[in-house]
Amino acid sequence: MLVKELYLDSIRFEQSSLAHYIHHLLAEKKISLEENITELDFEQANHKKVAEMIENNVLGFHKICIYSLKMKPKEFVFIFAKNEQEAIQFYKKTFHQQPMNCHESLLDFEFTRGNGGISFREMRKEFESFPAIAGYFKRL
Repeated sequence: MLVKELYLDSIRFEQSSLAHYIHHLLAEKKISLEENITELDFEQANHKKVAEMIENNVLGFHKICIYSLKMKPKEFVFIFAKNEQEAIQFYKKTFHQQPMNCHESLLDFEFTRGNGGISFREMRKEFESFPAIAGYFKRL
């Protein structure tokens, strides 16, 4: 695998630390995008500088997760939010009640929608602002 592929994957899958380390090593010209990842040596990085980059969110990550909130014993709503607290607050504001529970779900979980399949990660691209309701599920 090339550094370029790993870098793009780290951005796609929101692996902030990895993306910032690769970005730093590229900027310092210690690696190139065309090198094999076996050439990556994170010890060459200035860890203090990378920590500052991550803290300042130089690459502009805005991590949004998906949460499953239980409405009734067999009814759930899925909410995109920054964290569990934001999901619960949005739920309470929207439904005027406390959820029975709240659990983070996997963004890569795929399910059927219409005639095809979609993951929460793909669905998230359809929204412009967060928190937002992704959908509902009723267990039979």
